[in-house]
Amino acid sequence: MSRIAIRSFADIRAALLAREELALLDVREEAPFAEGHPLFAANIPLSRLEIEVYARVPRRSVPVTVYDDGEGLAERAAERLLALGYRDVALLEGGLAGWRAAGGELFIDVNVPSKAFGELVEAERHTPSLAAEEVKALLDAKADVVVLDARRFDEYQTMSIPGGISVPGAELVLRVRELAPNPQTRVIVNCAGRTRSIIGTQSLVNAGIPNAVAALRNGTIGWTLADQQLEQGQSRRFPEVSAENRALAAQSARVVADRAGVGRASLADLARWREEAGRTTYLFDVRTPEEYEAGHLPGARSTPGGQLVQETDHFASVRGARLVLVDDDGVRANMSASWLAQMGWEVHVLDGLGAAEFAERGGWSAPVPPAPQSEDIAPETLQDWLAEGDTLVLDFTTSANYVKRHIPGAWWALRAQLPQALEKLPPAQRYVVTCGSSLLARYAVDELQALTGKPAFVLAGGTVAWIAAGLPLEEGESALAVPGSDRYRRPYEGTDNPREAMQAYLDWEFGLVEQLGRDGTHGFFVI
Repeated sequence: MSRIAIRSFADIRAALLAREELALLDVREEAPFAEGHPLFAANIPLSRLEIEVYARVPRRSVPVTVYDDGEGLAERAAERLLALGYRDVALLEGGLAGWRAAGGELFIDVNVPSKAFGELVEAERHTPSLAAEEVKALLDAKADVVVLDARRFDEYQTMSIPGGISVPGAELVLRVRELAPNPQTRVIVNCAGRTRSIIGTQSLVNAGIPNAVAALRNGTIGWTLADQQLEQGQSRRFPEVSAENRALAAQSARVVADRAGVGRASLADLARWREEAGRTTYLFDVRTPEEYEAGHLPGARSTPGGQLVQETDHFASVRGARLVLVDDDGVRANMSASWLAQMGWEVHVLDGLGAAEFAERGGWSAPVPPAPQSEDIAPETLQDWLAEGDTLVLDFTTSANYVKRHIPGAWWALRAQLPQALEKLPPAQRYVVTCGSSLLARYAVDELQALTGKPAFVLAGGTVAWIAAGLPLEEGESALAVPGSDRYRRPYEGTDNPREAMQAYLDWEFGLVEQLGRDGTHGFFVI
């Protein structure tokens, strides 16, 4: 008899409708998750549970419900969560099949709450948009037009609209007056598909800029389907903002936030909320990563605002939690918060901060539990062992990273599928585990030793240390011990997607508003 409690579809639905806190965790890999899941399920694969869950589900007493689709992962995940200190852990009754059988709606793809909300915004506000052919005609005619790309900079560099400038979503209201100082200049906002261009365009409309604004309908997918050429490897970025334009942007952003019902908070409020035993409070710094690293509020996580709105389920995996946003200009936090409030979150913006509060420097590190005791070896030692034979390297990085570069002879595996992986591996007298930094790999040592009866070691510093030592590398899918299901291939990423997949993705997005209506738990509204 399992010691894990059971929670039903009806329990989850009632909690969502009552806006109670809950974490509904799908512990499968991302590819099967993307094939179907409840609207507010958060994907934290069993393979990566230790290195993700403390940041994404920070309060140990929050009700956590885990499920799979019959793979036997959920019970393992529940036991692991209890060992990590979570006190209210349950299995979803019947797993994914039970959800479906109880009448629960299933959604495909990833970041679905945000994408569905974007479609609802366009449906209710009739967000202006132009087809790819219309935008290309404007560019070819050298019309007074500026194209602003609302995606992450790395996505923009992969492919972009000719002449487009990288202005990630939360930066648009802050930066647009510098990029289009003439009110007659037409502003086009694009992303890869639809959501970020809709939200970005509507942000500029809501903020009341005088320029005509339109989304590039269907983004770079629409551009490609119209047989138009994209640029690659571009580096055009937004400029600095004048004091006058910053003040204008802050004023308009505050008005929008107030209309959406965004709360105001002080540092004293934040300190009090963080001590509450019965509520989850997330603290997000929504500025650029570079600004965050130069100085931020202690305890804040770097989550650029456009991506926070786009991937809310990834950063705030407890539905019903309290979100607190911070910036140093009163624009990006207010605009991001205005959208999160409309997505049904209790969200507040920190006011009254001075430069002295942004005292902590450097990047953000996820909180992780202590790893099991293990013996580390240097890259040079591993090189010697590999030359001698009888040593096998297991790489637990993402499949994409492995394909890009890995230690010669290393086998790629998913930690949650280690028993299946070992069935495919040649025999070895000892094992060495790695990933990018060996952070994740450390958690696999005990299980690997138990399954094989052989000693297992950790590559100190991971594959990054191997590379830093100037040692040789391989690339490609040279040794996959299990299928690469850790990554769902997004039809809007990269430059080599089949046209059918791109069109199917757009068709799916068009149907999201209807799915929201059938699900009935979203709590969204549109100002």
